[in-house]
This record gives sequence, C-alpha cells and structure tokens, in this order.
Amino acid sequence: MATASVAFKSREDHRKQMELEEARKAGLAPAEVDEDGKEINPHIPQYMSSAPWYLNAERPSLKHQRKWKSDPNYTKSWYDRGAKIYHADKYRKGACENCGAMTHTTKTCMERPRKLGAKWTNKNIAPDEKVESFELDYDGKRDRWNGYDAASYAHVIERYEARDEARKKYLKEQQLKKLEEKNSSENVDTDDEDNEDALKVDEAKVDESKQMDFAKVEKRVRTTGGGSTGTVRNLRIREDTAKYLLNLDVNSAHYDPKTRSMREDPLPDMDPNEKFYAGDNQNRVSGQALEFKQLNIHAWEAFEKGNDVHMQAAPSQAELLYKNYKINKEKLKSKVKETVLEKYGNAAAEEVLPRELLLGQSEREVEYDRAGRIIKGQEMALPKSKYEEDVYINNHTAVWGSWWKDHQWGYKCCKQFIRNSYCTGAAGIEAAEAAADLMKANIARKEASEDVVVPTEEKQLATWGSEIPDDLVLDQVKLAEALKKEDKRKREEKDERKRKYNVKWNDEVTAEDMEAYRMKKVHHDDPMKDFLN
Repeated sequence: MATASVAFKSREDHRKQMELEEARKAGLAPAEVDEDGKEINPHIPQYMSSAPWYLNAERPSLKHQRKWKSDPNYTKSWYDRGAKIYHADKYRKGACENCGAMTHTTKTCMERPRKLGAKWTNKNIAPDEKVESFELDYDGKRDRWNGYDAASYAHVIERYEARDEARKKYLKEQQLKKLEEKNSSENVDTDDEDNEDALKVDEAKVDESKQMDFAKVEKRVRTTGGGSTGTVRNLRIREDTAKYLLNLDVNSAHYDPKTRSMREDPLPDMDPNEKFYAGDNQNRVSGQALEFKQLNIHAWEAFEKGNDVHMQAAPSQAELLYKNYKINKEKLKSKVKETVLEKYGNAAAEEVLPRELLLGQSEREVEYDRAGRIIKGQEMALPKSKYEEDVYINNHTAVWGSWWKDHQWGYKCCKQFIRNSYCTGAAGIEAAEAAADLMKANIARKEASEDVVVPTEEKQLATWGSEIPDDLVLDQVKLAEALKKEDKRKREEKDERKRKYNVKWNDEVTAEDMEAYRMKKVHHDDPMKDFLN
C-alpha cells in the first residue's frame, strides 16, 4: 500500500489498516487510487510503495517510482508525415528547379524528373513540406516504434473480420439448404417434434459464432491486482468431460494438475474407435511429433559420427541433411534389391507353375490291375522340382543319398559314404565287404587272445653296454650296495677333504657296479638333468 507519511498509528488503526489491505488483495475492497486517479496494485510491497519522507507526499502515489526529473529539451513527438504548409502559384527564387518547392533542392527532390522543370514552365508548382527537427533522448533515438500509428493496422483487422463474416454466412446458407432438402425428402407424416429437434441440432451447427467464442470467458476483476477486464482462454469445450473424470480409479493414469497433462491412457480397455482421448503420449508418437523425434535422433547420431550438425543451432541444415540421408538410403536399398533380383531372379514375377506341379494331382483317371500294371489311362508324371535332377558325377550311376546304412547316406551304385568320391562299382563293393570281413576276423582274434593270460617272469635287465647276455639277471641286494658305493664315491670327488690317505683300488667291476654307474651317470643331453639329485 502506498502511504503518504509514516505517522503514528494505534493498535486498533493498525489492525484496521491490515484488514483493509487483505481485503484489497482478495478483491473484496476497491483498490487505492493515486493523485492521477489510477489504481494502485495492492500486491506491491511496502518498501516500493512507500514514498520517501523528503517528498512530503500528501496522498498515496507511485510517482516516486517513475522518472520525475525529465529533461525539458527532449520531446516524444514525431514528424507530421505528408503535411504541407504553403502552396505557391509561381516559381520562387532558390526553390527546387524540378518541382518548385522551397523545402528541398533539385538534387534531393523525390518527384519524377520533369522534361522541363517548374523553373522554366512555371506550372504545377509543388507545395512546401512541413520540416520539423526534434531533439530525442537516448531511448527515443532507438525506439523502432516511435511515430507508429496503431490505427494504420485497422484495415488488416477489418479485412479478417469481413472474411470471417462471409465464411459464417456461407456455412449457414449451406446448412439451411441441406436442412430444406432433408425436410422436403422426408415423409409428410413425420412427427413435428422430431423435425424441431433436427432443426435445433442443425441450428446449433449453423450458429458458429457461439462455437467460435466458446473459449472466451468474460471475467470482471474489481482490482488491478487481480487482473483487468479481458478474455481468459480455455483449451477445451465446457461441455466435454475433463481428463481426470474419465476414470475415477485411483490406480489409473496420473493427472498432473499443474500442467493439466495426463500422459497415459485413462481408458486402455475401451474400444479405440469410441474414445476421443487416449492420453497426451498419443500425440507424441503420431503425426509430425514422430517425424521431429526421428529428425532429432538422426542429428544426434550424425554428430556422434563426426558431422558438424546441431538441431537447435542450425535446424535447416539438420533437416536438409536428414532429407538427403533418406534419399540416399532409398537409393541404396533399391540398388541392393536390383542386385539380388539380377543374381537370383524374381520368383514372384515369373509365370505361374502348372497345377500339376503345385498340387501334384489332376483330374485324369488311371486304372491299375492287381499286379500294379496300368490298364486304362496314362500314369501321371512325377512333378519336377526347380533343382537339377539325375545329374551323375564321377562315374556314378546313382545320386548321393540313394543309399542308407548305419545312419549314413551314400551312393547306391558303389555303397560309398564319402560324397563326391569316385565310383568303384562292383569291385569297390567286393573290396569293402572283404575289408569288413577281415576287420571282423581281427577283432575276434584279438578278443580270443585277451581271454588267455600267460604269466611272464619279470627280469631286470642291465642297461649298460651294447651286448647284453640273454640270461643276465641282476641281484637286487648287490645293486643297492653298488648304488650306495657310487654315491659315496661321488661325494668324495666333490669334497677332496674327505678323501683318505690309504686308498685301495679294486679293479674288479661286477655287473651290479656297472649298472649302478650307468644309473647315476648324468647325461648332458638329458632335458631333465637339472631335476636330478
């Protein structure tokens, strides 16, 4: 509230002042008026509406918020376009030589150049224009609407209104004409009430002025804070059922009261032909919304692949790129299709196969006897397939798959299971049978030999020397002693301090000693020598 001065108020006056402000904000009380008779918005905070003490404001006002120190040198007036001040009868010295006006020169004359100017003919002297000079302020120089006359737009509004009136009149004439034809074609005995109802319906259709203004709600607001008298637009017909009343189930589609949107379908089980509202998401996946979505996705994918395209920065470029992409895609698709058809042919465009090949039957009658011989008619030929038949390769007289044995396919002529093999004929069959008999005999002989177990005596043969007697048998006790003696000898070789002064050599070498030496000897070519003790 705008106050004139910050005077002391009692508690009761302060309470009344607060109640008055609340009533003004709620629209129950008229708004406060300033010195010029203009309403003051009650929602303006106090620190903005209160005038400074040094202005000595006697009445509430908002002048202290406006620019009250204006420069008198600046003006807001504008040029008087097309105004004339004086029309001379004869040419004057210093005037325009072309038209005869004193307000401009021949160089700046805007009239059509005359064959003989007004200076020489002294005829058709143009009137002098009204020349004005204004000193505009900073905003006035940069105001692009400065001097604009809003009344000049009235002819555009009148033209559209005239068009709408003509359209309404034409539609009404058409509806009335259809109504007259319908009434004339109906029977005379038709009930008058039905005719009146039909007339009412048609009149409702004809009276489009109400339908065009269905979204206009005249709302009178008492205060400036609540708005001004004007038109409030609504997005639906008042007689239609609201979205949130279509399905009263609490678990149905969610309705957002702030945005007035219901994305899901409130009646998913209803017949699609009968329902008029299927959720806001229905508009996002149909029409131009789907095309715009595909255009955005294409722009994102193109940007990820290295193309400098942005849907918001350059929409025309993105749309042109998407259009070229679809054209190239269709060309590539048709090219691939032509290549496939050229290579494999088009079965759909070929001639229709005869009925005998398609169904394998006909109306021809063939009679057979008990032995299977044809008595009457002609035997129906087997239908041919599109693949080549009876093609024999590698000297075969039968095709692959004509013979089956032991879960394997083969050739019947030579009984071979190897495909694309050379045909061996009857000799190959005999050789295969002989090989099978020989294999069976060997298997039986092996099984018979495995049944009889012959006990054999284990002999420990020597591993030294190239010539080994057949009856040589090593003594295991002597071999163990020889191995110990060999280990002791190797330890003495590694450490000469353990060697005794009196050494007795025995030149006699037994078979066990020789075997122990061979077993303890390290072979340099042995790959496992590093793992020995």
